[in-house]
Amino acid sequence: MNATSTGALLLCRADPETVRPLAHLLREQMLLTRAGEEWSVLVPEGKPWRGAGPSGGGDPEPVDRVLGGWATALAVGSSWPVLALWWDADRAGYTLAAGFRRPVGYIWLADGTPVGEDEAMRTFAARLGLDPVLDLQELEALTRPDPESDAEARLRGLLAVLTRTGLTLPTGLGPGESADRLRSVAAVQRGVERVEWAGWRDAVRVELDAVESSGLGPWVRGPRARAIAAAQLAAGLPLLLWGARRRSGGWAAAGAVLLAQGALGLAYHRARAATESR
Repeated sequence: MNATSTGALLLCRADPETVRPLAHLLREQMLLTRAGEEWSVLVPEGKPWRGAGPSGGGDPEPVDRVLGGWATALAVGSSWPVLALWWDADRAGYTLAAGFRRPVGYIWLADGTPVGEDEAMRTFAARLGLDPVLDLQELEALTRPDPESDAEARLRGLLAVLTRTGLTLPTGLGPGESADRLRSVAAVQRGVERVEWAGWRDAVRVELDAVESSGLGPWVRGPRARAIAAAQLAAGLPLLLWGARRRSGGWAAAGAVLLAQGALGLAYHRARAATESR
């Protein structure tokens, strides 16, 4: 890999229609397309890891931190896991986020040297429902020294295991490609959608539309739903402030999504109650 090959992908185990509402809340311009029957892929149109802040100014933020924040933000507001893949001139790796559980990740140096913890692969396999014997054996092989495999090959090996879950990335969307190349490939895919921030009013609308059309009805009203919304608000504010202080756009986005989810959850409950009382 060279200095120009920094790239990133967000793989969501849900169809594009399900992913779209939450992707809007990241407040980033992205391309969304299908990646198999059960998966979607989000490709950033910009390169926020080049500098902290909306204008791109400030100290550069590592691509793994940006992607980790995005994956966490999407996962805490959904019932499906999010896998962030990233690579740059020095390293490559992944972050898997699922609900409120602690994200798990693994890193390889550019020459393929593993620097993660073996336990991460076991947790990865369990959270994605992979075969605990055959699939895990292949994943654990990626954590052992292999002079024939660089970081790009390690990520391709990881993706090969995930094909058994239905993941099929379009040709050209893969490890080692530059962010510009990933964007141009995603832009010509059939059914690709551009996801961009359109303001809080539209965010509320798309979020409520998603809730109404999903199978999560029992979870959006009642004491349990109110408790979840309150927890999201309580966790979102300190995370947003921490991300702002650290000038970490990814974690600030995670806090903002938590706040939005909590506020929308309470607002939805009250609006439905008011409607039914009329």
